Amino acid sequence: MRNRRWFRPAVGVAAALLVGVGLTGPAVPASAANPIITSIYTADPAPLVVGNTMYVYAGRDEAAVGENNFRMREWHVLSSTDANTWTHHGARASIATFGWAGADAWASEVEPRNGRYYWYTSVNGNGPGWMDIGVAVGDSPLGPFTDAKGGPLVSDSTPNSSGLNIDPTVFTDDDGQAYLYWGGYWGVRAARLKPNMIELDGPVVTPSGLTNFWEAPWMFKRNGLYYLMYAANDTNGCVTSSSYACQRYATATNPMGPWTQRGVVLDRVSSTTNHAGVVQFDGQWYMVYHTADAPGGGNFRRSVAVDRLYFNADGTMRKVVQTGGGPGPGPGQPPAGTNLAPSATASTSYVSPWESLAALNNGGVPANSADRGNLVYGNWPEQGTQWVEYTWPSARTVNRIATYWFDDNQGIDLPASCQVQYWTGSGYANVPGQSGCGVAGNAYNVTTFNPVSTSRLRLNVTARSGYSTGLLEWLAFQP
Repeated sequence: MRNRRWFRPAVGVAAALLVGVGLTGPAVPASAANPIITSIYTADPAPLVVGNTMYVYAGRDEAAVGENNFRMREWHVLSSTDANTWTHHGARASIATFGWAGADAWASEVEPRNGRYYWYTSVNGNGPGWMDIGVAVGDSPLGPFTDAKGGPLVSDSTPNSSGLNIDPTVFTDDDGQAYLYWGGYWGVRAARLKPNMIELDGPVVTPSGLTNFWEAPWMFKRNGLYYLMYAANDTNGCVTSSSYACQRYATATNPMGPWTQRGVVLDRVSSTTNHAGVVQFDGQWYMVYHTADAPGGGNFRRSVAVDRLYFNADGTMRKVVQTGGGPGPGPGQPPAGTNLAPSATASTSYVSPWESLAALNNGGVPANSADRGNLVYGNWPEQGTQWVEYTWPSARTVNRIATYWFDDNQGIDLPASCQVQYWTGSGYANVPGQSGCGVAGNAYNVTTFNPVSTSRLRLNVTARSGYSTGLLEWLAFQP
């Protein structure tokens, strides 16, 4: 959860900090874009799916403007049934939940077991040492939560504990065995949990293979393979300044490792810290993380964001595209807004004889990127950069596009990159302020830019080496 700068409030301020902390309140609808909530600042998100609902548990950042310190006293809960529209349920736990706590409601995660919900937290104890891991428990995802143990689960006195006991992640395997991972200051640690979920079951071990681990582990399993994601701050393909962090990940065939480092799945975000969680919800995978992108945000005033996560056929993770619009509608469903594409005439640098340029704006609903149930545009065997273009009889104002890429797993693949251009009246120019042009499969990729008034909009698409590119739909929206 933490990065280069560390500040420890003086012992004794906790009583003053607890004044006015409420643990209940009315549920409030939150934003349907990133960040998903802007009424308060939220950080260190941990997603959990229960039935048809995704919950996100997050700490609250309360630092004042210009304050260079993590001021965190409570944990909040958000929920969604579509991963787009969120309800804020308020604070459901705080440092007051733990009678032995001093201050600092840092990163946490909730794990269900036997009909109960165990909330593992990073909290500053009143005794010797600094950060401890506590456990609260409740009978529903929204609590109420109470201290499950009466003291720390992990502290500095735990044999082989981390240099900083923070950022707990708990994973329960198919056989019912639960595992706890945690740690900061490069000190990743792991241990089994007893069935009661509040005691360690055996020694604390130091996992091997987690290259450049800094903090914020997150554990999950997919198709029999174990994944451990974590914050790293190395400058070897992760970040250019070690004051920031990326999210690396490793895989293993056993939950205790050994681990094989696979690469970066989330680049640096706008805050110095980078803390994320992964969850599968309604058939899709999502990454939940935090940024400094909310109005007035900063390194100590962070906000939770959600975007889609995709996997390659070999099980490796594709790098997440950070968006301002959030994950958007379900697969094949276009983003909301007025789509100008149906009123345009399409043209291209090249279309395969057996494909159709009409696919771009015929209103098809793709099932996935390999879907041939609708018309398909492709430019095989051309490589390098090709273009598609919309022309309107008079100028239109456009400020975003959405692309649903075609990938036939043969000669046409997802592109390497793309660039939106507009006709200025005398030539083509790149649209101003373009966001990252997403190249993920099986979903609409939304690209935003500053509004332009033009009669022609062009999309330059650069192929991966040895491949051509294709599209199932290309949408263009007015503000």
